Amino acid sequence: MKFIVSSSQLLRQLQILGGVINSNNTLPILDNFLFELSNDQLLISASDLETTMTTSIEVEADESGSLAVPARLLLDILKTFPEQPLTFKVEENHTIEISSNSGKYALAYADGDEFPKAVELDNPSKTALTGNILATAISKTIFASGNDDLRPVMSGVFFQFSTEGLTFVATDAHKLVKYVRKDVNANEVAEFIMPKKPLNLLKNILSGNDEDVTIEYNDTNAKFTFGDSILICRLIDGKYPNYEAVIPKENPNKLTLERSIFYNSVRRVSIFSSKTTHQIRLKMAGTELKISAEDIDFSNKADERLQCSYEGDDMQIGFNSKFLLEMLNNLNSNDILLEMSLPNRAGILTPIDGLEEGEEITMLVMPVMLSN
Repeated sequence: MKFIVSSSQLLRQLQILGGVINSNNTLPILDNFLFELSNDQLLISASDLETTMTTSIEVEADESGSLAVPARLLLDILKTFPEQPLTFKVEENHTIEISSNSGKYALAYADGDEFPKAVELDNPSKTALTGNILATAISKTIFASGNDDLRPVMSGVFFQFSTEGLTFVATDAHKLVKYVRKDVNANEVAEFIMPKKPLNLLKNILSGNDEDVTIEYNDTNAKFTFGDSILICRLIDGKYPNYEAVIPKENPNKLTLERSIFYNSVRRVSIFSSKTTHQIRLKMAGTELKISAEDIDFSNKADERLQCSYEGDDMQIGFNSKFLLEMLNNLNSNDILLEMSLPNRAGILTPIDGLEEGEEITMLVMPVMLSN
């Protein structure tokens, strides 16, 4: 088995696939890339059993075969080469020899048959959308998902597809983000929970990409096809909490602010907040917003006043500044609207401008109890 491939093209594809491989695998074979050669196509796969990603590149070859090559070693050597053709040739003693312009390098390989096969999806449903829309939906929601192993359903992003549009939701019980696209729809209603790892891979690969992504899914797995690549992952099993029930419907108190001014003010004041609660206090009265924080243990305190547009009763409400900053940082708008009903009910943050046609973002942040 022998083939010739561009060093930089191979490195680029392997660096993307390398994101699938865990640092501590239960099966030693998963520390490898699977190479499957068929005429002038080289199919490369990486897997951690939950997620499998495959991509194909053009090579010069006239035979077929498969083998598993150590991922870390191969990536390390490829990073050192300038752009040049590399020749890969299988030798007698179970090694594969790489020939470059400057030398030869031999590494041991494993049999390709040992590598786990990717799952085939039975009777999947299908939806297509552009890569950039999917990447945006992921980046706008994934930061709000939880890390609690005891509640695995909340550690992913909930995909809700219907004929009227696509909805993506993430929550960790303290904050919640709902991202809706009305300009894209599915042929039928479907719901599934995607784990974080494959979502982060997709977000990094598809950002700014206008090519179509085909999503196929059934009860247990989802498959994403784009360009020359396929990503298959196991879905999180379980029922997603009824997120609509926690979004307050009646919110008479409305605060409108310039996002960047509010963000910078919260960031400054939060430096003086308690390191355990990160609590800041918002006090609205007339056209003035007072933002304050205090760390009683160290006698640190700060308060700032901002001019704002406010409709509603005078009120005070406490928030975790870390969550508020994360949300404000994930919006692109100039102005934001914060809607509230009572100091013990969630606040709803929405962008006033900067949205594309058919795009909706609702962010919900739970209050923290203020100690007087």
